[in-house]
Amino acid sequence: MRELRSSSFWRAILAEFLGSLLYALLGLGASLRWAPGPPSVLGAALAFGLAQATLVQVLGHVSGGHINPAITLAFLLASQLSLPRALGYLLAQLLGAMAGAGVLYGVTPAPIRGTLGLSALHPGVGPGQGTVVELLLTAQFILCVLASFDDRHDGRPDSAALPVGFSLALGHLFGVR
Repeated sequence: MRELRSSSFWRAILAEFLGSLLYALLGLGASLRWAPGPPSVLGAALAFGLAQATLVQVLGHVSGGHINPAITLAFLLASQLSLPRALGYLLAQLLGAMAGAGVLYGVTPAPIRGTLGLSALHPGVGPGQGTVVELLLTAQFILCVLASFDDRHDGRPDSAALPVGFSLALGHLFGVR
């Protein structure tokens, strides 16, 4: 509980909130349809991947730059994060993502908003298939993050931003449609 009284704990919580806010704002904002026609899967994948890479680089030294609750849970299960810190990160990430979506809603013209980038299953894909794909893509992403932040991997966890961003973009390219 001493951790809760430290300023570094609260800076990390704030960093996760800000990171999730920016991630949701930038990723979902790039997914909006500003012109007629099909949405750009490549554009959305790059936006999410670049946002993740940028935020890991910018916030990694403060909080680890998790940004994603799945990453926080993976670090908790790998005993690389305390339970109070994980709970704080999860709450900050959820609130940050909602705030980012709220900002996007507020700055986007009503005709463009649509579903604010919310994705849905393709008509030919069932809920079970969608769940399996999501689980596999999340596992791929988590494995990349854990390997990228592992000191034993290359001795340079500060170089994690690029592979983490690429991994997320790859998952979007495969799973968005």
